[in-house]
Amino acid sequence: MPDSEFALIRDYFMGWGEGPAVRLGIGDDAAALSVPEGHVLQISTDTAVEGVHFLPTLAPAEVAYRSLMAAASDLAAMGASPLACLLSLTLPEVESNWLPAFSRGLYEATAHTELSLVGGDTTRGPLSVTVTVLGSTPATQFMTRAGAQPGDRLCVSGQLGDAAAGLAISAKELTVDDARNADLLVTRYERPTARLILGQALRECATACIDISDGLLADAGHVAAASGVAIHIDSTLLPLSEALCASVALPQAQDWALAGGDDYELLFTLPGKVPLPEGCTEIGRVHAGGGISCDRTPECIGYDHFAR
Repeated sequence: MPDSEFALIRDYFMGWGEGPAVRLGIGDDAAALSVPEGHVLQISTDTAVEGVHFLPTLAPAEVAYRSLMAAASDLAAMGASPLACLLSLTLPEVESNWLPAFSRGLYEATAHTELSLVGGDTTRGPLSVTVTVLGSTPATQFMTRAGAQPGDRLCVSGQLGDAAAGLAISAKELTVDDARNADLLVTRYERPTARLILGQALRECATACIDISDGLLADAGHVAAASGVAIHIDSTLLPLSEALCASVALPQAQDWALAGGDDYELLFTLPGKVPLPEGCTEIGRVHAGGGISCDRTPECIGYDHFAR
């Protein structure tokens, strides 16, 4: 095992800094990146803490994979093309089996997102993973939470609620008899997909966008507040997977889709005549006014780190 921080970086994270934007990767005091001419840099940071964002039983490869995808999902919501990422890893101790598996999961995620690992930090302490992602967009063409207009359609990518069900299965709070359905749901929690390609396509037509991390209702509320509009969601239009509907009753499936979080799908608004992208669903409308409304309201409408 590595006998120092520098040996740890050398053994598990060196050599990943190749990519068209990377001039200088891991090994110096800072990385050097090129941004395409006429583009601006988009940056986001996401921290995952053991026992808060993931279960202590989650395999190290999945800790790494979902940590990077969660951060990359923020780039997708801006419509950014991926450039690079940074990793800050806090470990209680260096374990012989944990680090190689974590490194493999991180490598898979960087390969799928085309985010070259160009630096970061390692230190001792309670297990936490902080990923900083960098991307670029044309200077005058990127999405924000503001911009939704009355009359726009509210749309979402993929399917909702699977991750919440997967977490419930992993936490032994839900038993699913069909092993295939259980595996599908757990995988949706452990290995989300950042919708980077969709985000890049949406920046030409969407009026507002956000990724669904804290729950559909909560994140739709952020769009409504930033845009100064009212948003209505129709629960009967929510895209629910066959695995989810086969595993729990419809009301529970809808509640998880509305408030479960960890889906990392894109929630966006489109003008009336813009075609709906493939794999996406219209779930509501934008109106004049403020706030969000839905024909179904779960007891909890989303995750808040500091709520009591």
